[in-house]
Amino acid sequence: MNFWDYVSSRQQQLLSDTYQHASAVFQCMLIAVVLGVGLAALTYRNERAGRIATLTTGTILTIPSYALLGLLIPVLGLGVPPTVTALVLYALLPIVRNSIVGLRGVDPALVDAARGIGMTGLARLVRVELPIAWPTILTGIRVSTQMSMGILAIAAYASGPGLGNEIFSGIASLGSANALNEVLAGRWHRGARPPLRRRPRAAGAPDRIGGYPCLTPPPPPSVRRSPTAPRSPAPPSNWST
Repeated sequence: MNFWDYVSSRQQQLLSDTYQHASAVFQCMLIAVVLGVGLAALTYRNERAGRIATLTTGTILTIPSYALLGLLIPVLGLGVPPTVTALVLYALLPIVRNSIVGLRGVDPALVDAARGIGMTGLARLVRVELPIAWPTILTGIRVSTQMSMGILAIAAYASGPGLGNEIFSGIASLGSANALNEVLAGRWHRGARPPLRRRPRAAGAPDRIGGYPCLTPPPPPSVRRSPTAPRSPAPPSNWST
């Protein structure tokens, strides 16, 4: 079965996984935008506070995906909670950094003019500063969205939704007929895995050795060496002392 036949035979499942993948990224990005822009709005006026916000979110981004999921699983369990938490944390840095840069780049004359006509701080932020800084903020949102699309595939390690389950399925079934198709299609299909089979065992061979199941045929008796049998003498050394 080639790749296109594999996709066409599992079209409904692929569409369902694709919808879950896109929906999870979209919802996580909404949460990250609210948190990231809000954090930037609270810290952009203070140089030290802005530096701390950028450093904190940047430190989170340096944690490997597997390590962060491994830390979240004992606390939040498997499934959606650790997936959403990891995606939101990873998406914060580009949004926070670009929001701070964009808000600080607003012309001070416009802010003074808004203050002069009696606008409050919140009104100036919502009606003047954020609209001007929005193109820069949107760039950070786009970077976070692209990054989250890939990280969500790794979240299948925590039983997260999306296309990552199919990738892990294909990697786990390397050597099967559809392993490459599963990785490329990015969908989950347990039934595509061939069952594991034991190698044929020689007649009269024991099923267990030392209390453990014998999965491969043991060596013939002529090859086995008794624990009390003397070892062969080592060959003489050619090095002279």
